[in-house]
Amino acid sequence: MARPSTCPVGTVTRGTTNPNRLRRMDRWIAAWHGRALRARDAPLAVDLGYGGAPWTAVELLHRLRTAAADVRVVGIEIDPARVAGAKPYEEDGLSFRLGGFEVPTTPADGPPVLIRAANVLRQYDEEQVAEVWRRLCGRLAPGGLLVEGTCDEIGRRHVWVALGPEGPRTVTFATRLGSLERPSDLAERLPKALIHRNVPGEPVHAFLRDFDRAWAAAAPFASYGARQRWIRTVRDLRADWPVVDGSSRWRQGEVTLEWGALAPRG
Repeated sequence: MARPSTCPVGTVTRGTTNPNRLRRMDRWIAAWHGRALRARDAPLAVDLGYGGAPWTAVELLHRLRTAAADVRVVGIEIDPARVAGAKPYEEDGLSFRLGGFEVPTTPADGPPVLIRAANVLRQYDEEQVAEVWRRLCGRLAPGGLLVEGTCDEIGRRHVWVALGPEGPRTVTFATRLGSLERPSDLAERLPKALIHRNVPGEPVHAFLRDFDRAWAAAAPFASYGARQRWIRTVRDLRADWPVVDGSSRWRQGEVTLEWGALAPRG
């Protein structure tokens, strides 16, 4: 059994969580990172800051096992009461332990191939994000992935950044299309690194402006459904923005871009 960190790094979050809240992120991870998970025996994934209930860690285990049958998941929380409350939900391949951004693992664990940190950094200052990213990426196995982002309480709207040991790679916008009035509705779920940059002169502001314009131009496709309108919108966006995924992901209500296109200026 891992020895808990004597001084977890970070602060306690509100702990708000709901079943299926992170399904969009999980689905994306399984699709984009499944090959890296399958390339290792019993790969380790970390659900960092799972909150007041262990649902997201339980769901992560079962969703990742659709991509890699022998994956293991460790849920990490900085609040001892939350860890104690999660213990009854442990099962084969799933455990819970005390910790924070130091990501406590044992030699038997090996370094994680995936760290998922959802709805954790919202309470931190923007100036703290780069250091947290650096610390977490430093804990990854070679070829590992950090996914950090924010979603609403029931997982309808979600934006996340994917990072490797070298730093940020992509930004993904994901939504339940039936609930979307315009793409810029996703602005309120931008991760901490971007949410204060949605102002004129910043790339993310320009992107959301262009996204709304392309959505408006694709209005005739709404007669075929919101999915077809979204697909047409993203096809048009590719003329000016570095979209890195394809129609199989767009059909899920997603679009992923290179991080460099949206990175804050300065």
